[in-house]
Amino acid sequence: MTYSNEKLSEEKVFKDPVHRYVHVRDKLIWELIATKEFQRLRRIRQLGTTYVTFHGAEHSRFNHSLGVYEIIRRMVDDIFVDRPMWDSDERLLCLCAALLHDLGHGPFSHSFEKVFHLDHEDFTQSIILGDTEVNSVLKKVGKDFPKKVAEVIAKTYENKLVVSMISSQIDADRMDYLQRDAYYTGVSYGHFDMERILRVMRPQEDQVVIKSSGMHAVEDYIMSRYQMYWQIYFHPVTRSSEVILTKILHRAKKLHETNFSFETKPVHFYSIFNNQVTVKDYLKLDEAVILYYFQAWQEEKDEILSDLCQRFIDRKLFKYVEFNPSKQMMDLMELTTLFKKAGINPDYYLVVDSSSDLPYDFYRPGEEEERLPIHLLMPNGEIRELSRESEIVDSISGKRRTDHKLYFPEDMINHLSSKSTVKKKIKELLNLE
Repeated sequence: MTYSNEKLSEEKVFKDPVHRYVHVRDKLIWELIATKEFQRLRRIRQLGTTYVTFHGAEHSRFNHSLGVYEIIRRMVDDIFVDRPMWDSDERLLCLCAALLHDLGHGPFSHSFEKVFHLDHEDFTQSIILGDTEVNSVLKKVGKDFPKKVAEVIAKTYENKLVVSMISSQIDADRMDYLQRDAYYTGVSYGHFDMERILRVMRPQEDQVVIKSSGMHAVEDYIMSRYQMYWQIYFHPVTRSSEVILTKILHRAKKLHETNFSFETKPVHFYSIFNNQVTVKDYLKLDEAVILYYFQAWQEEKDEILSDLCQRFIDRKLFKYVEFNPSKQMMDLMELTTLFKKAGINPDYYLVVDSSSDLPYDFYRPGEEEERLPIHLLMPNGEIRELSRESEIVDSISGKRRTDHKLYFPEDMINHLSSKSTVKKKIKELLNLE
């Protein structure tokens, strides 16, 4: 028996609040879960700083990765078996790619990536292909097996059907995180009938399609997703904490570049600050490490770094007002000047944040090459794009919603002298009167 076919002596299960149970029978999957690179995902939250807004959102990338694996397991073991377009030889590859698809996420994922110009997918591939425990386990299947797993995650694998199961407009990744994020944030809008969607999925040559009889379940999924982006992922309070987190990292990098003498030296950041980060260095970073520095940096002599870290640790967030870039740029320029006069550094304390810049999207067919539109399989065998059949989906397709907020520390403004004309003008421009 080859390693790829080896099974555990008895099935292992993880109790899961979203899927009830996550089932593992393959020895390969069980060994991958036990690797230190995969266990690190327990120390990285799925939703970054969202726990600051929704206190239940403490779930990890580990939770989510197991969930994506379980959805794919059900597809390949229950739904696709014996379907004419499905190649059962791809089963184990699908399971591994699903389990490992988020392996390269860093602490506070997207904010961290934005500051240091990193890409978690690049790191995922580097971990899979590098000198790691994950790579050693995958190689037991075959010398080129790690490369195949990395290609699925990079969306370059030759079998596009396999890629679409993990990365498309309706994939296992999204189906898990929408339900999981809804569960842990305690909201009702991320729920949809996944059981129904799975039952009507059919493998085609280059992607998974949905039987037209399941269109209403897919509409529900699309609307759930649309609501989750605006109610959870773009929540202005979460964005405030992300703004502060981002500014802490920028400030620490700038101080390092100017040879500032840190009381608590940013040892874990050196290779990132110097744009020489290795996989080994990257894997040492998790949210516990980052929060240790933020905790310690509250005592640093640099007032900006100290203040920003106190704000993040103690949840003293920036306030925000609606901001229209096309109409209020002159106001922003004037505020920048006034902040400087008031001794408040606008580079760190006056921030425009646009939700359209965040790495989430809702259903926009044709706008993303790598995310194929959802296709319906009609009773006569014809394939039709979803928004051509669904008025509900058509009504939100291709419509980009942007949301701009201006963030600032209201407490600092309030502490300015009451006689100050600068204070009066700032409050006027921010509508704080």
